[in-house]
Amino acid sequence: MTPLILASQSPFRRMLMEDAGLAFETEAAAIDERAVEAALAVHDPTPEAIAAALAVEKALDVARRRPGALVIGSDQTLSLDGRVFHKPADMAEARTHLQAMSGRTHSLNCGIALVRDGETVWRHVSVAHLTMRPLSHAFLDRHLARVGTRVLASVGAYQLEGEGVQLFERIDGDYFTILGLPLLPLLAKLRDLGAIDA
Repeated sequence: MTPLILASQSPFRRMLMEDAGLAFETEAAAIDERAVEAALAVHDPTPEAIAAALAVEKALDVARRRPGALVIGSDQTLSLDGRVFHKPADMAEARTHLQAMSGRTHSLNCGIALVRDGETVWRHVSVAHLTMRPLSHAFLDRHLARVGTRVLASVGAYQLEGEGVQLFERIDGDYFTILGLPLLPLLAKLRDLGAIDA
């Protein structure tokens, strides 16, 4: 069977694939995400298109080193009123992000791609819409003090699988998309390609 490689070191993506019973390896992609976005900027891409392009580039990067393997790339953008957010650089920026999302609905756009020998076999984007409840300054102070620098690992400055769930009043979209790996469409495509047991 064709080797399956996840082009990521994300513990959440790895956990999702392990829990689904998939046999795979992981290898981190080494791409400059901001450079990829800058190259796309001339086309005024949507947040969904950026997520898809980043997923493809990550998979292509690993596929160059792993001939014959089927490589999974995945990436996520967070968008709010046309603005694309990136992972916060520090706690002050994390707070600014959360304040911007307070009481509003943002989108998590998760791109996923399968690449083999330099060819993009498949790409897909799933979107989840998350409505954050209005957050007081006092609550934000307490929340950020409790969760600490863990918020810097997420584009949204929250982790829904942890205390970040307390920030929300409504979620429309699937859990796998929110964690950064649209698992159901991925599994369907892997079965279609004969890469996993159907």
